Amino acid sequence: MTLAQEDFSTPWLRVPDLLLPAYGQTWLMVGVTMVLVVVIGIPVGIVLHNTSDLGLFPNPRVFSILNTIVNVGRSLPFLILMTAIIPVTRFIVGTTIGISAAIVPMTVAGVPFFARLVQNALREVRSDVTDMGQASGGSYVQVIRSVQLSEALPALAGALTVNTIAMIEYSAIAGSIGAGGVGNLAITYGYNRFDDNIMIATVISLIITIQIVQLIGDRVVKTLTR
Repeated sequence: MTLAQEDFSTPWLRVPDLLLPAYGQTWLMVGVTMVLVVVIGIPVGIVLHNTSDLGLFPNPRVFSILNTIVNVGRSLPFLILMTAIIPVTRFIVGTTIGISAAIVPMTVAGVPFFARLVQNALREVRSDVTDMGQASGGSYVQVIRSVQLSEALPALAGALTVNTIAMIEYSAIAGSIGAGGVGNLAITYGYNRFDDNIMIATVISLIITIQIVQLIGDRVVKTLTR
């Protein structure tokens, strides 16, 4: 490291003044996105599973259409997806920069991913348990709520953990469009201004955050597993 490069680095005592607000912006993006992902993704995953051959109401046509949409949504790398839907983002939130602009592509990317995880979780529920629910006279809604979702809770908690971590990573990528958050701080200061202290701080904060989320998720899965 040269002396000229050291002059660009933010003093460590001032790093929290930049990092903490950015960290809060990251969790705002992730939090809002995950609410939308769960609200939309769970119903999509339920329909995806139950219209398949293993579901309660098989419907090849609906399954094929929904399955294709989910596959397309999961096919594009997030950076490409974020760029491709800029007109949609502008139409929905009226801007292409900032936190609100990042939430749109993060949700578009997160819903298909989570829906597929939900489908996989429901597929692991034993068929005899589902058959028992139907034999007891339960409606589709009752069987889905009381049997499928109940039995799949540990797997769903694991899916939520995986998706949350993915959204944290996506929020960092969204920093490239000026979305704010830790990713934007790393690019603006760490990369463009050669600020090594900021770059180190952002990397460490993301690593610690993901480790904590994974630890909490693992404990929830363990608690829910019967």
